[in-house]
Amino acid sequence: MTGYQCPICTTALVLQPTGKYYSCQQQHHFDIAKEGYLNLLPVQHKASLEPGDNKQMMLARREFLEAGHYAKMAQAVAKTITSNLPNTHTLHCLDLGCGEGYYSRTIAGLIGEQIPLVLHGVDIAKFAIAAAAKKQTTARFVVASANRLPYSDQYFDLVLRVFAPSNAQELNRILKPLGYLLTVTPGPRHLWQLKEFIYADVREHALEPVLAEGFVHLSTERLQYHINPNPAQRRALLQMTPFAWRANLNAQQALQAPEELAIEVDFCISLSQKM
Repeated sequence: MTGYQCPICTTALVLQPTGKYYSCQQQHHFDIAKEGYLNLLPVQHKASLEPGDNKQMMLARREFLEAGHYAKMAQAVAKTITSNLPNTHTLHCLDLGCGEGYYSRTIAGLIGEQIPLVLHGVDIAKFAIAAAAKKQTTARFVVASANRLPYSDQYFDLVLRVFAPSNAQELNRILKPLGYLLTVTPGPRHLWQLKEFIYADVREHALEPVLAEGFVHLSTERLQYHINPNPAQRRALLQMTPFAWRANLNAQQALQAPEELAIEVDFCISLSQKM
């Protein structure tokens, strides 16, 4: 079973003998891109021509993440998986809103052979998925919306959601009974010093509720530390946050001016289980 379902009629998608495309019993067919990913976002489900992050935003995200600034968070996520999930059988894992695949690659490397994973990644941004597929040929990447996930019912053992939107009904549908949801959300002081360049009055926000309907909470870890991105990496960090829309030219220039700038990062890592 491929685990894919047709985004048009929701019947199962089957890889055809040529190995170049998938099709369903209604003869809807979807080609595998040269980079190895599958585009399961039909034009009628798009809100714009190229939804999601554009190429510039994707490159900014890659530049910042591959500098290792969020590596401690990725390590904590990997530890949560190895400490709580069974290692007796292969786990099907979906990286929801995976972007260019940094967390999929990093976590797969950290877990190693402790837990055998079949990794999937989904994002609405085609540029990001193409980049992810090039970097990690052993994973299965798909262009699709979090509100219309093109996967079979009860296919996944684990869904990873790092700073990504989700749909509780879809999460319940694609996860197996007693499947796990591992969520990373910003803590109250996340990127505090960056926000000081943009907002006149910076306040701690309340912890975001992360428990999706139909799930029971298992654990929460708050991880805080400082990063020291250089001016170019600060520019990339700004581009990958919602704050970019509020940062005028003066704020952007001021943010890049200091040679060194310590910025707080604050993550809440929560594990829950489907009831």
